Amino acid sequence: MKKVGWILLIIVLLTALAGCGANGQPITAETEGIWNHFFVYPLSWVLISVADLFNGSFGLSIVVVTIGIRLFLLPLMVKQQKSSRAMQALRPEMDALQKKYGQGTKRDPKDQQKMQKELMALYKDSGVNPMAGCLPLFIQLPVMMAFYFAIMRTEVIALHSFLWFDLGAPDPLYLLPVIAGITTFLQVKMTSFQLNDQMKMIIYIMPIMIVVAGVTLPSALSLYWVVGNVFMIIQTYFTVVRFEQMKTEVTK
Repeated sequence: MKKVGWILLIIVLLTALAGCGANGQPITAETEGIWNHFFVYPLSWVLISVADLFNGSFGLSIVVVTIGIRLFLLPLMVKQQKSSRAMQALRPEMDALQKKYGQGTKRDPKDQQKMQKELMALYKDSGVNPMAGCLPLFIQLPVMMAFYFAIMRTEVIALHSFLWFDLGAPDPLYLLPVIAGITTFLQVKMTSFQLNDQMKMIIYIMPIMIVVAGVTLPSALSLYWVVGNVFMIIQTYFTVVRFEQMKTEVTK
């Protein structure tokens, strides 16, 4: 239930941020609002400045800035992965506690309190903070959402082309949306072992949503998704997949 609560809180945060930028008006230094002035506009300014370094290529700017932001957020992602691994290591003991005190809504309130106390003691003795994995998310999400809106609301981007597509229009060949969907699937699939059975449906839902969105939204956003996904696949390989392989080799 705590996990569900945090997920709902994250959804509320994303919805609130989306509402702040949903008007789709071009972002400028004069745009009012804390979200616009301190989050979206600075990233829009960075996109324009980097494009100037590449002879006005906003496609290259999106690629470079996306990688730069991902590198900036990398320490938070690593911390989140460490927290997830620590919680996974405690999973057998947590399951044993649930078995000891019973499961479901019919559990006696006194037994539930005892289980919570023992869980807290387990976390304390193991040096694990169950909320540590959520804090990095709350830092990353506003940054990534702000960058999304910076791309969408920087008017000059829509006037340029990159490779075979116009940045302000959907990809006419539908290649970018398909690539975005495939890379999204690969990224989620690589960490699917961390998901419970109920959550594994996102392995297929997320790529479909990305493809559908990419077919209708400007190619600049699809380019952003592709670059971000490729970075995350490489990052996930070294911080999650490779780590699990090394751990398996050590235990053999």
